[in-house]
Amino acid sequence: MKTLIAALAFTLTAALAPARAEPGRHWPPPDPAGWPKQALASLDQYVAARQPVALMLIHDGKPVAAYGDLARRVDVASIRKSLLSALYGQAVDEGRIDLDTTLGALGIDDKEGLTTQERKATVRDLLSARSGVYLRAAHETPPIRRNRPARGSHPPGSFFFYNNWDFNALGTIYRERTGEDIFAAFARQIAGPIGMEDFRASDGRYALSPASRHPAYPMRVSARDLARFGLLYVDGGRWGGRQVVPRDWVRESTAAHAATDRPWRAYGYLWWALAPERFGPGAALASGFGGHLLAIVPAKKLVLVQTVDPHRNPEKIRTRDALKLIEALARAAP
Repeated sequence: MKTLIAALAFTLTAALAPARAEPGRHWPPPDPAGWPKQALASLDQYVAARQPVALMLIHDGKPVAAYGDLARRVDVASIRKSLLSALYGQAVDEGRIDLDTTLGALGIDDKEGLTTQERKATVRDLLSARSGVYLRAAHETPPIRRNRPARGSHPPGSFFFYNNWDFNALGTIYRERTGEDIFAAFARQIAGPIGMEDFRASDGRYALSPASRHPAYPMRVSARDLARFGLLYVDGGRWGGRQVVPRDWVRESTAAHAATDRPWRAYGYLWWALAPERFGPGAALASGFGGHLLAIVPAKKLVLVQTVDPHRNPEKIRTRDALKLIEALARAAP
């Protein structure tokens, strides 16, 4: 009888406990309980003014608010780089990639040919966008083309420049050193273990430019799948009792490795590291051109995801506005 009563009590407790995202399960319905009405009203106003495709706010593993089409897969632009960072963490942990290996040692070159100085750049330099290799690259944005420094102007490791050449070459290095396709590896090693509902390997593609041998690797991801990825990082790379991404890599990749000219942001390893005095330790941002974003605030157990449609938002959604929203939500979090 005692065993039966204990079992019934456990079942009732589990039924009443707020549901948390787990592998192979859908997200539970949003529950704003405990959140200040003013904070939720500000979120409503933000969404009404900007009309993103989707937005999700997660607190302590549970949705607080959700807007738009959460299942719609969109090209999330440069968020692809933070997704690749997770694969790098696994490959580094397994000894398949050494961050201090140079481009010369790896045999990485390009159509215009790397100089002796450029060949000295390491994998670590590329991850922190400090390679000093200023060549044309696939999938460049207008600001990258407009602001690219002159070749040879900065030695490797000395200067931050948000540089698609670095990011694309990292894709080539990953494929060559691991023998893995980026998208198949992400589907098997990340998306599957954390229960992403929409992502498939076919949602990635390689985009080449006549100027470079190194393709970009755009990915289409839904807001609800990005939210799971963010929660994975808030929980130190652990999901459902399994360490999916090494904890040390989560901490190192979201830490500040390069100073930037962006307000409240340094650069980590394919993540923007947010100022700890404003967002707490370990806060980071994955940001895509036009307004895509995935923000993690581990100190408050927060994840904020936003996906956009460039046709609906031709003026783009400003990252600085999203950062103000994230900071306000972190202050308001119960």
